[in-house]
Amino acid sequence: MSEIVLSPAAARKAVRSSQRSRLEDLLVARIAQAGLLAPERELRFAPPRQWRFDLAWPDLRLALEVDGGIFVRGRHTRGLGQLADMEKFNRAALNGWRVLRVGRQHIVNGQALEWIREGISGAR
Repeated sequence: MSEIVLSPAAARKAVRSSQRSRLEDLLVARIAQAGLLAPERELRFAPPRQWRFDLAWPDLRLALEVDGGIFVRGRHTRGLGQLADMEKFNRAALNGWRVLRVGRQHIVNGQALEWIREGISGAR
């Protein structure tokens, strides 16, 4: 059996992805515990682009993005990452989506859940 060796950059990306997924898992669990409408995960919203929302309620045109690595110069804090986010979120807005963006601290302290609750109730 051959061993898979990742470059340092690929290893960091895999760790960040795993951490982001755990945060998303935690948030989805809290959404369920609160009895809120369950979101779809990794919803592709602007074909043919490959853009996806981390969590989305398509019938409500509400989406949520978990921005990771904001204190360690992650993708969302660097110039090219910010420009790509601007393009993605502007396209979403022009297509009628309301997009919530949260960081780890918003998920942990419950603020993300409150914003989701408000977004869901405001859309009905």
